[in-house]
Amino acid sequence: MSTNPKKATAEDQELVALFEGLDTPGVSDALDKLGLHGQALAIMPLADYTKAAVGPAFTVKYVPASNPPGTVGDFIDDVAEGDVVVIDNDGRTDCTVWGDIMTQYAGLRGIAATVIDGVCRDVGKALNDNYPLFTAGRFMRTGKDRVQVESVNTTIGIGTVRVASRDIVVADANGVLIVPRARAREVAETARKIENVESRIREQIALGKSLGDARAALGYHTLQTKE
Repeated sequence: MSTNPKKATAEDQELVALFEGLDTPGVSDALDKLGLHGQALAIMPLADYTKAAVGPAFTVKYVPASNPPGTVGDFIDDVAEGDVVVIDNDGRTDCTVWGDIMTQYAGLRGIAATVIDGVCRDVGKALNDNYPLFTAGRFMRTGKDRVQVESVNTTIGIGTVRVASRDIVVADANGVLIVPRARAREVAETARKIENVESRIREQIALGKSLGDARAALGYHTLQTKE
């Protein structure tokens, strides 16, 4: 049971529901089909999650710390249930911006996942709690006095992808995607069409048809081609 007083809006719930049952390969193909760059490079899952985490992006931008240093993690009190925390730490791997206390609190608050262009630590806690983490790596050194929060819910960059506040994040064992909020319905619909064709191909090869014939019959080679 979530302890978070901040609940998802009806629109957020609707957009997240569009991606129910989809995975990042299918959504990635849809992005390619529509000419959208949403695949976050070098951001990897902490574990082999069996289900995609989907939610609106709560964006956080970190910068090098001032003197005296600013805050590092208080923003989490403003994150709504079902959100995905997306942190831009400029790809830094020398200090972390997420540890066991943040993992525990995010789980209690019903936060869907955390994505970091940077590193995390205390990975045992995230693994034991099955809290979805997607990062550029892991490292034990604290970010306190090294980095600080510069802004929240502004436009940031994650693995060469632009992320605006409330864009839709889809993340699973294959990696992380950012879907522009205004295109979410279109992307989900396209992904379902592609998945339907691939499902029919799988059915045909299970019945004995050659892969080449099945692909040719169902137009596989143009599925992801930009129109």
